[in-house]
Amino acid sequence: MPEGVVVCNTSPLLYLHQVQQIELLARLYGRVLIPPAVRDELKVGERRGVSVPDLSRLPWLEIQPLQDSTLLPVVVDLGAGESEAIALALSYPGSLLILDDSLGRRIARLNRLSCTGTLGVLVKAKQKGFLPRVAPILDALQQTSMWLSRDLVLWVLREAGEG
Repeated sequence: MPEGVVVCNTSPLLYLHQVQQIELLARLYGRVLIPPAVRDELKVGERRGVSVPDLSRLPWLEIQPLQDSTLLPVVVDLGAGESEAIALALSYPGSLLILDDSLGRRIARLNRLSCTGTLGVLVKAKQKGFLPRVAPILDALQQTSMWLSRDLVLWVLREAGEG
């Protein structure tokens, strides 16, 4: 487990839940923080009939309010979850941000944040011996609303030692 704080956005929670792999976050990182906007986005998804994790059943997941709203990125194309996740990670120097949104990742990197995404979590879990193979999980992810290009799938398989 890392020594730093881990902050997660909505989509990695959603996708890992939908492929029955959300516990990988606890195994890899111990405690994971989310901002209130991520909780709120999950509630909206649930009301729309999307399969979302029950946060009350994830004792390792902690909702952490923002202490400093001036850290919120001023980018209109980011959702509230991405903005608050970036701001929360910025308030913990050396933290890891788990985020799939490409614009959000660019902003995070511009702010010198270390970040990974759902697929990076899967690769790390395979490397740590928590998953026997990532290929079946990639297949399952492609049955969700997550879009994966062929090149990205091939890259993940290579990184996981499966391709």
